[in-house]
Amino acid sequence: MASVRSAVGPLLAAASARPVPFGRPLPPPAPRSAWAAAMEPVPRWLAGLRFDNRALRELPVEAPPPGPEGAPSAPRPVPGACFARARPVPLQRPRVVALSGPALALLGLDAAAREAEAEAALFFSGNALLPGAEPAAHCYCGHQFGQFAGQLGDGAAMYLGEVCTAAGGRWELQLKGAGPTPFSRQADGRKVLRSSIREFLCSEAMFHLGIPTTRAGACVTSESTVVRDVFYDGNPRYEKCAVVLRIAPTFIRFGSFEIFKSTDEHTGRAGPSVGRNDIRIQMLNYVISSFFPEIHTAHACESSPVQRNAAFLREVTRRTAQMVAEWQCVGFCHGVLNTDNMSIVGLTIDYGPFGFLDRYDPDHVCNASDNAGRYAYCKQPEVCKWNLHKLAEALEPELPLALGEAIIAEEFDAEFQKHYLQKMRRKLGLVRMEQDEDRALVARLLETMHLTGADFTNTFSVLSTFPVETEAGLSDFLAVLTSQCASLEELKLAYRPQMDPRQLSMMLMLAQSNPQLFALIGTQANVTKELERMEQQSRLEQLSPAELQNRNEEHWTAWLQEYSPLACNSRARLDKDKEGAGDTAAWQAERVQVMHMNNPKYVLRNYIAQKAIEAAENGDFSEVRTGLSPA
Repeated sequence: MASVRSAVGPLLAAASARPVPFGRPLPPPAPRSAWAAAMEPVPRWLAGLRFDNRALRELPVEAPPPGPEGAPSAPRPVPGACFARARPVPLQRPRVVALSGPALALLGLDAAAREAEAEAALFFSGNALLPGAEPAAHCYCGHQFGQFAGQLGDGAAMYLGEVCTAAGGRWELQLKGAGPTPFSRQADGRKVLRSSIREFLCSEAMFHLGIPTTRAGACVTSESTVVRDVFYDGNPRYEKCAVVLRIAPTFIRFGSFEIFKSTDEHTGRAGPSVGRNDIRIQMLNYVISSFFPEIHTAHACESSPVQRNAAFLREVTRRTAQMVAEWQCVGFCHGVLNTDNMSIVGLTIDYGPFGFLDRYDPDHVCNASDNAGRYAYCKQPEVCKWNLHKLAEALEPELPLALGEAIIAEEFDAEFQKHYLQKMRRKLGLVRMEQDEDRALVARLLETMHLTGADFTNTFSVLSTFPVETEAGLSDFLAVLTSQCASLEELKLAYRPQMDPRQLSMMLMLAQSNPQLFALIGTQANVTKELERMEQQSRLEQLSPAELQNRNEEHWTAWLQEYSPLACNSRARLDKDKEGAGDTAAWQAERVQVMHMNNPKYVLRNYIAQKAIEAAENGDFSEVRTGLSPA
């Protein structure tokens, strides 16, 4: 019987993967007969996956709505529940783009196994369900760009279940792009190849950079297509559908606790489960016992849960501060730091319009729709802190708001600065002693990078080669360092005016004639930055390339005099660090090793991802697979 299932099952799956005409709703899958259920394909490579879906046991799941079996995907409010049942919609001829060996190893899987690609294409596309999987979509709300948006939920992702491994791990599996759910609103629940490749590659790149992140085990494409307006310019085109297998301890987020929010005074929206404090208590019990077991154990005998919940928020605050500190130290911009994109366990989650810094610009915005720059690189720590305050609001009354806000005020800034400075010391090779002056040294380094338009990643990589032991290579080192700086034309382009001159003139007139109204409009920061751009542009127009090179050398020489014992300063920071070492050779070896470990030579720059996407869209997946290799 097993051989019949293996042979017939894929044919059944392929037959059900029919194309859907553009402009028409996806038809519900036909009810599965007992015979069809018996003929489900039997996995071999995936046969060892053991599901234990604790989340669906311990959190409320929406009762199935009346109607045909396909109705669960109909968009609707989902009150009184944390999950709603869903079902993947099959794709036409699914095909594996790439598998991540390290991510799949978390599940006890060998990505090099003979059956791996065939089974991944079938089961990780959603064309067949693994035994024990229970597809569902998670209900959550969120503050998007600072405004409460009401019910959001997993509109393009499906919880498959939780796999328990022989190593003692428990991993939630998700399919992103497997079809519509009750939270898809007017969308189709699909993801396309380009966005799926970006999420797949960045999830694994962040892991290899040592940054807390959700993982991506597989990326599967297909012959199914949907229409997308790539550049939002009114020129939509067909794109291939793809699915990413996501792996994490949990995908619960800050917004998961916002489903209880009452009507927002600004947007008039409310969560779907207003007044259901019983569910809030269930969620806290589940999250703390499952993902913060030390806190659960330490407070198990207390009659009141307040101190337990306070310890929970304190730990979430610390993890969030550490995560964003790691982002800042590699130049990562998330792009959409809404409360629904903040992991409750401190992981980087939901890779959308992300980016890594090229030229160091603290005001860099990687999201083209973020016109106000709310999620700019330099604002990420404050935004994460703001999101934590929204989480604290969502925990009330189980945690008094005053106590929650006090915890965030006490923990976040201190933890962020501590973690950030520790990481920056390692990036600069300061391995033996900490100095109060280190914060200022780092600040002046970043200022120098900004003034010279230096490449963020390359500059730290070059600093890893600094010739501590001899002055002979100092001039060559300075030449390599300044070669990472932006050219005159690049700087002119970076500082080009971004506001229409007439609009700027009107804003300046309004600021003079009616400062109260000008402040109310909220454009003061934008106008100030525009004036700064114009001033910088004017200065650049007066510079020649040779003068810019000289200016850059002066800036870097000034900073190196603080950092380096070879830059005519016997009290430079590296010299002080060396004093704490008894063996200079051992100190130098440790310094170089630590710098190489903390200063990546490569990050997932946009051009690297785009090159992989363009090749994959033409059927060549080698660039995606090459991009998975840590460097």
